[in-house]
Amino acid sequence: MDTTPPPSPARPPGPDRADARNAPADDPAEAPGPDRPGRAAALAHGLRFAFGTLTAVPVRVTRWDRDAARAGMLCAPLVGLAVGLCAAVPGGLLLLAGAGPLLAAVATVAVPAVMTRALHLDGLADTADGLGSAKPPARALDIMKRSDIGPFGVLALVFVILAQVAAVRELYADHWAVGALAVTVAGLAARCALTLASRAGVPAARPTGLGAVVAGVVPARAALAVAAVAAGCCAGAGALAGPYGALRCGLAVLAALAVTEALLRHCRRRFGGVTGDVFGALAETAATTALVVFTLG
Repeated sequence: MDTTPPPSPARPPGPDRADARNAPADDPAEAPGPDRPGRAAALAHGLRFAFGTLTAVPVRVTRWDRDAARAGMLCAPLVGLAVGLCAAVPGGLLLLAGAGPLLAAVATVAVPAVMTRALHLDGLADTADGLGSAKPPARALDIMKRSDIGPFGVLALVFVILAQVAAVRELYADHWAVGALAVTVAGLAARCALTLASRAGVPAARPTGLGAVVAGVVPARAALAVAAVAAGCCAGAGALAGPYGALRCGLAVLAALAVTEALLRHCRRRFGGVTGDVFGALAETAATTALVVFTLG
């Protein structure tokens, strides 16, 4: 099932949106003009776009064009940071109340699913079904649009959720602060992967849907810069626990981005580009990879 958010009445009409999506990154129409918003307004529109499309937070998306999509995907790691911090809260509270690390881990893993209405998990399942079908691209995309979940999707959900719960449980057993840091880093890395997947040169597999809206909107250099800043900030946060903490945080982000880049390339070969479902799969894969890396060493 595609993870396209419901249309907002504030979005411009369809033909204008389609023109905005199809304009190349270096199109002269993208140059600043007298009617284009300032940087502060663009940031506000970007944050609304990011929270409105990547979470279930009731944010009204006021613009649905190429500029808003670019700003939104550049702000995606901030959304991940917010989701990660929110996910760490119930786990920490349960541990302080005397609950075991397993229950705390389950509560922690449940928060991102609730905050996204399980759209990323749904995208993971649909992408697994499309990849596992071994069908031609068009047929595989049709399989991904179905409302039901096939065996590959079920297996992907089971293994990913089990891996996340097991990793967070182990980290909470070590120390609640270690688990909270790992969950926050994982949330940031998951949305940073979406920024990289929105870079120029990555096409959309369908002419409609979230993938078509954000595909290729972020300049490659800007996407790499965001990834570098995200890894550096996570390493800096980990440095509060010592040099090993900085190394572990930095490696967790880099490993998550490397694994999702491999998945992105595979999806591009199989589907011809990205879809909203692929974005969901990338987010869940990145989060799981980051959590697993935290448990190593």
